[in-house]
Amino acid sequence: MFIGEVVGNAWGVRRHPSLQGQRLLLVRPIDPMNEKPLGEAVLALDGGVDSGPGSVVLVMDEGGSGRQMLKDDKAPVRTVICGIVDQVFCLGRVKRYA
Repeated sequence: MFIGEVVGNAWGVRRHPSLQGQRLLLVRPIDPMNEKPLGEAVLALDGGVDSGPGSVVLVMDEGGSGRQMLKDDKAPVRTVICGIVDQVFCLGRVKRYA
């Protein structure tokens, strides 16, 4: 899992049947305490948390768990947004996002 910021979205007319109606978003991993980027953006499925550009999110980057969230063991998915981050507490410091 990692914390990231939604930086965009992706559209596609043709999709696997299990992905119909699902939103695809671009998420850039960040250091949650200072919001500095930690790598390139990845494509992630919004797991029903209604995130969008600018949201700081919790991302699951493991296919089996993503398929469990979708309740479809054949879904071609690896990276799923599973929550919106309101705040992070680390080493006695608090970073609020909401």
